[in-house]
Amino acid sequence: MSKLKNKVAIVTGASKGIGASIAKHFAREGAKVIVNYASGKEAADKVVKAITDNGGTAMAVQGDVSKEADINRLFEEAKNAFGTLDILVNNAAYQGYTPIEQVSAESFHQHFNVNVLGAILAIQSSLKLFSDKGGSIINISSGASKMPLPTASLYSSTKAALDAITISLSKELGAKNIRINSILPGATETEGARNAGVTTGSEYEKMFIANTPLGRRGQPEDIAKVAVFLASDDAAWITGEHISVSGGMYGF
Repeated sequence: MSKLKNKVAIVTGASKGIGASIAKHFAREGAKVIVNYASGKEAADKVVKAITDNGGTAMAVQGDVSKEADINRLFEEAKNAFGTLDILVNNAAYQGYTPIEQVSAESFHQHFNVNVLGAILAIQSSLKLFSDKGGSIINISSGASKMPLPTASLYSSTKAALDAITISLSKELGAKNIRINSILPGATETEGARNAGVTTGSEYEKMFIANTPLGRRGQPEDIAKVAVFLASDDAAWITGEHISVSGGMYGF
């Protein structure tokens, strides 16, 4: 399997969940992967080990995507290690559920600094490393951008902003052969979802499954397989798209 042979990818927030699965699938397809993490060094090292034990190439780089200095260092380390960049996956995210009465300036900035500013800073840095051949940017959005949930006004609005950025930059960067697309996962079984209360057997899980035509929650690999496609030359004619990967839950 070599859809991404010799390509270099940065996956932000790749120490767990969807990001970790994307990193592993990219490496399986031949990519050299930078596994970014903010604080989960042990988990990121496990992802790297899983990749290298399977014959792949990966390195873990710490960096809080909401901090410009950290982003600059992340991309500088990628350049020093591999010299170039072909794929950027903006996966790092903060996900909180707060009734509107409890929304604060702090929680607003926590959401937008990671989910929106972080993606913008990473995209800016990626443009300096993409070669003349172009590149692929994949924003991990959410079905919540289409169908916001109660108490998720901040999270949902950041993902809607990310989708708008995707469309705008597809028009701005197309002439450079840089493609940019959003993936909108449905209810996916991750650490973040469990922390938000979507645990096995919970009422939230039952609600999501009941509203999903394929009758189950998603798994990180469901998202990762679509990311591989969008990063590969198979998707060379696809840009500015929002692709729901939700078992039909957001298929409208």
